[in-house]
Amino acid sequence: MKKRKTHILAFIIFSLLLDPYSGFSQNEGDPVIDKKVRAFLEKNNNKWRDMNVPRSDGQLLYNLIIENNYTKALEIGTSTGHSGVWIAWALSKTGGKLITIDIDESRHKEALSNFKEAGVSEYIDARLADAHKLVPELKGPFDFVFSDADKNWYKNYFIDVIDKLDKGGCFTAHNVLNTWQGSGIKEFLDYVESLPYMKTTIDKGSSSGVSISFKQ
Repeated sequence: MKKRKTHILAFIIFSLLLDPYSGFSQNEGDPVIDKKVRAFLEKNNNKWRDMNVPRSDGQLLYNLIIENNYTKALEIGTSTGHSGVWIAWALSKTGGKLITIDIDESRHKEALSNFKEAGVSEYIDARLADAHKLVPELKGPFDFVFSDADKNWYKNYFIDVIDKLDKGGCFTAHNVLNTWQGSGIKEFLDYVESLPYMKTTIDKGSSSGVSISFKQ
């Protein structure tokens, strides 16, 4: 029995090496976009810096959108576009679109270039703006939100969008295990977990942690 389990484990590892996307939630999409995005992600797999998410977290966001068929996404904190590519790739399969915001002009421009190279620009409305001001002004509605900007403002971002989040929608936040970044993360988590209409879990697949809160 032990030998058989070893063989099964070896097969799984071998399969993942052959296809690093085998753990993804599947949904039919444009094969041309799929090929272009995969090539872009593979080419840049070890190049992401400047406050981008790791690949495992990008896959998590992608899966959440596909599994729940989300179409109206908001990202607070574009950086240079790694997470945005993952989100937009999923939205290309669900027929949705992403609004993504960043305040830094150089990161914004680099993200636009990355979105174009990855072939997902048409699924993204990238805005150069102060999220503190823009997020409260957005009309919504949204069914998926990813917060990855200034951590001490996480609670404020959540309050600004929760009434615009559809029932069944999901609010995710990055770096929630990195409490050294300030008290804002704890304040945000304490607030969200206190709400009876939000069901919150924390994915610990990456060292930074991603909170996943569904609106009941």
